[in-house]
Amino acid sequence: MTVTDEKAAIAAVIEDWSKAISNKKAARALSYLTNDVVQFTLAPPLQYQGKGAEDLQAWFDTWEGPIGAEARDVEIIAGGDVAFVRSLVRMTGKKADGEEPDLWFRQTLGLIKQNDTWKIAHEHASVPFYMDGSFKAALDLKP
Repeated sequence: MTVTDEKAAIAAVIEDWSKAISNKKAARALSYLTNDVVQFTLAPPLQYQGKGAEDLQAWFDTWEGPIGAEARDVEIIAGGDVAFVRSLVRMTGKKADGEEPDLWFRQTLGLIKQNDTWKIAHEHASVPFYMDGSFKAALDLKP
């Protein structure tokens, strides 16, 4: 496969993984992860290791309807059996408690090719925080 073909294959994986999350399909979303995936997500703890079907489904259950996702400034870097994808992602929707989140965060994904299939081996999502002493998450930023 050419680099262009690999990038298209990676983009398709990320798009379907994102759709699975938006539609709250835990098994489908987890199918795109390696068994030993390392995740630095927005929620505590500092690190998750391995697939967490129960945790993901429990989080999905806190949402009413689909989880909105919009990605901007997506860049795919592919080489051999390793790839990185970085982007800015907007998450929107309605929580079961009535809250309506609308925030942008930074996301970097590390993928590896296993048996000719791209899998997410590392996920890092973060928001900056204000360094003015308040240490509050900067959830009001937009690209």
